[in-house]
Amino acid sequence: MIAFVAGPVAALAPDSAVVEVGGIGVAVQCTPGTLAGLRVGERARLATSLVVREDSLTLYGFADDDERQVFELLQTASGVGPRLAQAMLAVHSPDALRLAVSSGDEKALTAVPGIGKKGAQKLLLELRDRLGAPLSTAPRARPARAAAPPDWREQLSTALVGLGYAPRDAEGALAAVAPQAEAAEADGAAPDVPRLLRAALQTLNRTR
Repeated sequence: MIAFVAGPVAALAPDSAVVEVGGIGVAVQCTPGTLAGLRVGERARLATSLVVREDSLTLYGFADDDERQVFELLQTASGVGPRLAQAMLAVHSPDALRLAVSSGDEKALTAVPGIGKKGAQKLLLELRDRLGAPLSTAPRARPARAAAPPDWREQLSTALVGLGYAPRDAEGALAAVAPQAEAAEADGAAPDVPRLLRAALQTLNRTR
């Protein structure tokens, strides 16, 4: 098992990063929230989970060990593969998922692209005794950079298109979350890109 990779970020794509490890570029599939905290040329450390298939070896990367553990636990539910588990973590933090499952919040799960009402009900039953209780009283925020990048719109647009949304829909979601980002900037704070992404995904889900 490859527990983590650490090294300079060599490249970024809408759904993956390439981390240089010992002179080798390792491709790692990541959620948009994790990718938002990476910069080409800067050193990164990602917890990883290797998914082995007959025709492929895919490495998934996470901001921390807790996110990886939840990713692996989600896949113990029937019908949940690595892509859907990753989509769930793109919309909700690990503690938000624990809270949703422990409280039977069906609506929170249907906010994830690919999960309908029946699927959410099934997941709530299967995962109730597996994820455990939230680690904190509020959903845990993902690690944030000290200084926010000026191109939060570009980051969100790239992430949404990478998740399969049409550019026109992505632009509409950006317009919906823009007041949150602008309010943060007006207060002299950095826009929280992962949080904005979750809000944009919820907006897209409501308009489906």
